[in-house]
Amino acid sequence: MDYTQLLENIYQSILPYAKEGKQADYIPELAKVNPDQFGMCIHTIYGEVAAIEQADTRFSIQSISKVFALAMCLSIKGDALWTKVGKEPSGTAFNSLVQLEVEHGIPRNPFINAGAIVMADILLTHLGNPAADFLQFVREVSGTDTIEYNEHVAISEREKGYLNAAIVNLLKHHGTIENDIEEVLHFYFLMCSIEMSCRELSQAFLVFANHRRRFDYAGVVLTASQVKRMNAIMQTCGFYDEAGEFSYLVGLPGKSGVGGGIVAIYPLQYAVAVWSPRLNAKGNSVLGIKALELLTTETQTSIF
Repeated sequence: MDYTQLLENIYQSILPYAKEGKQADYIPELAKVNPDQFGMCIHTIYGEVAAIEQADTRFSIQSISKVFALAMCLSIKGDALWTKVGKEPSGTAFNSLVQLEVEHGIPRNPFINAGAIVMADILLTHLGNPAADFLQFVREVSGTDTIEYNEHVAISEREKGYLNAAIVNLLKHHGTIENDIEEVLHFYFLMCSIEMSCRELSQAFLVFANHRRRFDYAGVVLTASQVKRMNAIMQTCGFYDEAGEFSYLVGLPGKSGVGGGIVAIYPLQYAVAVWSPRLNAKGNSVLGIKALELLTTETQTSIF
């Protein structure tokens, strides 16, 4: 298949929607990003690569980083992780306080903010140098040693992170986290601030697409069963409270971020990343979802 031509055709087809939505302007640094950008890249497990437009432009991956955090926490804790965080879709906003309070400080899943904050706490407890170790893992799975945090984005998020501050305090109240709340918040925002391109993200997620290959990167070791279960959580929980709609339209496991990125995988076939900063009301990239819907329609590669 000529993937480059396919991606070009998809891009041309979605251009009429290019002005829909807006970037995440509630995070001051993200508000400065030019919203009229688009990139897309696909890697297959057979070594094929296709990329178009701004596929090599780095952007803040935000909640996509939660997949990397989940891989590290599963490697450390195994099934014991699920005593701290659930595996169910939230059905509410990714920063909901109400649900967390009702459920006594146990986040519904690892991909809402509360769940990711719990994972940040676990990594702070178990890693010798959490910031360096997390970054090294991301660099190894992506095959790129120049990926970095963006401290300006992390600081910007903390300055306006009132709801996340409330979440971490509620988690501390219920005894769900162990470390100092400011340390946990700083590390959580730091993880979200990592900047990657579509090419780097699709390469990184190829390790989750190909569960038959041994998963051992920077000391993070997962079984094939654990990788498949991560895919299941991406399928049901990867798109905030729009996960059902994404499954319906696209039919692939994946994860989005409010930086405008989306990564999706077709198990044992490919990983694909798309980026466009304009978001819909649920916090997902407008053009990203439309591009992936067309990709699975044209290639008939939904998991269903």
